[in-house]
Amino acid sequence: MEGTDHDARLRWNRIAGIPFLEKPCPNGHTLCSKCKSRVNNRCPSCRHEINNIRCLALEKIAQSLDFPCSYQSQGCHEIFPYHDRLRHEHQCKFRPYNCPYAGSECSVTGDISTLMVHLTNDHKVDLHVGCTFNHRYVKSNPLEVQNATWMLTVFSCFDKHFCLHFEASQLGNEPVYMAFLQFMGEEDEAKDFSYDLEVGGNRRKLTWQGIPRSIRDSHRRVRDSHDGLLIPRNLALFFSGGDQQELKLRVMGRIWKET
Repeated sequence: MEGTDHDARLRWNRIAGIPFLEKPCPNGHTLCSKCKSRVNNRCPSCRHEINNIRCLALEKIAQSLDFPCSYQSQGCHEIFPYHDRLRHEHQCKFRPYNCPYAGSECSVTGDISTLMVHLTNDHKVDLHVGCTFNHRYVKSNPLEVQNATWMLTVFSCFDKHFCLHFEASQLGNEPVYMAFLQFMGEEDEAKDFSYDLEVGGNRRKLTWQGIPRSIRDSHRRVRDSHDGLLIPRNLALFFSGGDQQELKLRVMGRIWKET
């Protein structure tokens, strides 16, 4: 009986988080639509094939009750009516973050400490401690100059973490290079910080000052919003000197906390 109660509680917890429910088999065993896909449309209790029939009775019961946030174990203690809970979870600050690495499509999610381990162990990113930086970016192959993307760099300062992106992009039809900083945390925390960037070479420079964007915004979204330092490719090559076939730029920056 104790095992049956546990199974019932587990099944109800799953049902409470899923808006569309299934009556999966002729024997009446109920499974949420998310778990249905995980068991290859076979009822885990009796192995009959699962049907695509909604269980409206359980849906109505769920809609009449209050439930804790699914991210309760991560620290959220909010309790909501059924549909309000679903809306909350899309914005809950305790929901996992997506990996901010831009060099490949990465499906890893987690809290900040989990992502830091993942970035250093799996993506082999450069990790620096300090609030100032000075990096040299070089590409000598003309094809690399056109589509340059450099390794993500992560900075740790003020007991927080920041990601520096620098890559080729487009501004309309004009090829540019873009550098920007993202904050590994929530947007309201990101607004507590500012940063400046300076890109230069050949005794010339451009500067930018801004607010780091939260990694809640995808790398692509920040890049496409042009919220960072932009330098046209022809100007970057001019900064690099030489025959304008080789890219040699220095990016310097500073992060500080607003008082």
